[in-house]
Amino acid sequence: MPDRASLHEAALRHLTRFAATEAGLVRVLDRRVQRWLRLAEAEGRATEAAPLRTVVRAVARSLVKAGMIDDAAFAAARAARLTRAGRSRRATSAHLAAKGVDAETAGTALLPADTELPASLVYARKRRIGPFRAEITPETRLRDLGALARAGFPREVAERALAMEAEEALTLVTQLKRS
Repeated sequence: MPDRASLHEAALRHLTRFAATEAGLVRVLDRRVQRWLRLAEAEGRATEAAPLRTVVRAVARSLVKAGMIDDAAFAAARAARLTRAGRSRRATSAHLAAKGVDAETAGTALLPADTELPASLVYARKRRIGPFRAEITPETRLRDLGALARAGFPREVAERALAMEAEEALTLVTQLKRS
């Protein structure tokens, strides 16, 4: 049966390989407990899961108190990386929520709204749309607008990105990558 020490070791091994939030670590340890419970059941040993789940949460809380898990630092780093990769603020916020970051922490971690245009240009460059497209027709402009909308960029930002010249767009992309 996994005890507090073995769950703590498993948590430390996970944290040495991956950045994680408290909720993310709890999910990882819960899956480990579930695997152990399935094995114990297959071997005919009946075990209660509730005490183990309590231990999992206690281990995660102790690592937060020790400073090994910092949801705010995780959110800030992940938000910056996703923005530089061409993700919208909306998509970044959804990603952080899926990782277990609360809305208030995610809100403070998001980069300012003025990074939305350069992020949309990074996305456009990856997809070779908008200013990075060889030939722009009314039909391709509409398709590009739809692609940016589906990626979570506001209409105003998408239209500004599509109206830009390639050189100016490339300059903004470079500035964002350097920040």
